[in-house]
Amino acid sequence: MNAWRTALLFLWLPPVGAAFPAASAAAGEPAGRAVAASATVSMDQAVKMVEQRYRARVVKAETQKENGRTVYVLRLLNDSGKVWTVRVDASDGSVQ
Repeated sequence: MNAWRTALLFLWLPPVGAAFPAASAAAGEPAGRAVAASATVSMDQAVKMVEQRYRARVVKAETQKENGRTVYVLRLLNDSGKVWTVRVDASDGSVQ
């Protein structure tokens, strides 16, 4: 009788683990993986953010590596003709 209970328990556990993702994350999967993936800023998002913040147009955009981090280097032009460069950290969207 005990063997039947054990077999039923093993048959029942996989669906329960799938129904509760937090339990499967605690079992060994990294819980922060989805958070890290959503924290990344794309080049398009960085351009839109900078254009709105500075009320200027991005005329050149490059991707560079600085100290192991991905940085977007964006050159801006405003209506009065001023040109300047800003850097956006691709991991968190901070503007430098």
